[in-house]
Amino acid sequence: MRIVIAEDHPMFRAGVRGLLATTDDLEVVGEAATGEEAVKLAEELRPALVLMDIRMPGMNGIEATRAIKERLPETEVLVLTMFRDDQSVFTAMRVGAKGYVLKDADEEELLQAIRMVGSGRAVFGTGIAERMMHFFSSHAPESPLSANSNAESPPAAGSGKPGLADDPAFAELTRREAEILERIAGGETNAEIADYLGVSAKTVANHVSNILNKLQVLDRHAARKRVQQARRARQAGDT
Repeated sequence: MRIVIAEDHPMFRAGVRGLLATTDDLEVVGEAATGEEAVKLAEELRPALVLMDIRMPGMNGIEATRAIKERLPETEVLVLTMFRDDQSVFTAMRVGAKGYVLKDADEEELLQAIRMVGSGRAVFGTGIAERMMHFFSSHAPESPLSANSNAESPPAAGSGKPGLADDPAFAELTRREAEILERIAGGETNAEIADYLGVSAKTVANHVSNILNKLQVLDRHAARKRVQQARRARQAGDT
């Protein structure tokens, strides 16, 4: 099985590479230290599986997983991370990861997870499976209609409604990033935003990565929720 390792810590990456080298059926064909590198290598090498860390410089592992699954649906992604919180687990699953294993897993658990995900089966590390079972037993699936109902349209030009660039909660963003965040909150895809702004989708993707890093959120859904919370707080302050 051909594998790409996406991990920004060289020592940990070397450890995983060394472990896989002890097997006869698993081959490391590429290594990436950023999300952008992971997407580029996946497109060039077409591996069966990408071992993906979540927190990396630039594009994070969540956005990289989303990009890889959109462009290479046949390539599986196994998240290998220290983050064991529910948000990280479910966000990774939502963007297309097939498995989620913690970095403190033992060698046999990791090798088994790689082989299972590479063959198309879903895998969750120790403790993660219990969270998944509890979550899905207590939450009904959200329909596309109800998911889209939470999206907010960006304020129209001349509407008098203040934009995010003027909101202190988003003071760290540039005006272009604030504009893109407005459109993310409106439910638009990168392609739609790029078409509206007259720029490339890659340019928008780079802006989105910067926005997520500055807001310290994992994905677009969390960024949209941050906008909704800020708008509710602003409305409450205006009353």
